[in-house]
Amino acid sequence: MSLVRVEGVTKKYRLGDQTVVALHDITLAFEEGVFLAIAGPSGSGKTTLLNIIGCIDTPTRGQVFIDDREVTGLSGDALADLRARTTGFIFQTFNLFPVLTAAENVEYPLLQLSEVGKDERGERVKRYLSVVGLEKYAHHTPNQLSGGQRQRVAIARALAINPRIVLADEPTANLDSKTGKSILDLMKRINREFGTTFIFSTHDRHVMAMADRLVRIEDGHLARLAMKVDEHWQQVRTGKNTHKRREGAT
Repeated sequence: MSLVRVEGVTKKYRLGDQTVVALHDITLAFEEGVFLAIAGPSGSGKTTLLNIIGCIDTPTRGQVFIDDREVTGLSGDALADLRARTTGFIFQTFNLFPVLTAAENVEYPLLQLSEVGKDERGERVKRYLSVVGLEKYAHHTPNQLSGGQRQRVAIARALAINPRIVLADEPTANLDSKTGKSILDLMKRINREFGTTFIFSTHDRHVMAMADRLVRIEDGHLARLAMKVDEHWQQVRTGKNTHKRREGAT
């Protein structure tokens, strides 16, 4: 059973008096525990697809399933509750609250979960700041942290809800290469140790090299779907939108 499945997803936007088609009839399925990159240039539709998977956006046409449950017809409140309980988000600009400490930023999404009491919130904050190596910086505000440390706080915040899925939108874009690699190594370790599903939107070749699944989006179309076998990529059979071409290094 797939953790995430999208079937025939098309997304259209109105831009002035024009209609922009961001995604064209995308069908994909992702299993639990995957470390997957959705790759493509700016404007290709990769972030739109990530947002639809995360139930931040809804498709114009098509269906989205989480754990074989269709979510495309849910109300806004139901989608918000689903996100709060199943999906962690990591953004390239970190999206931390500047007036809150690292610990308070990590705790923030837990305040939406009525079943998680104060003591458990404190335990989770401590645990996940430790996972990302920032327990000594719990009382620092974002402006007292480096870019890499801020992204680690964002990762801890995403993990605090014990998510099934973590969605990362260009998580290394605002980091230097050394810091970016350390962040990727951290997320890969979390993926392996906790079995957390990571889905990235990216045009960073380092992210693609770390992934064990690759989806390439070009002009809103599914252009390539591959899986890593040892250190090589192997084309995966897909539907009508996949271009027929030999899979090489990414």
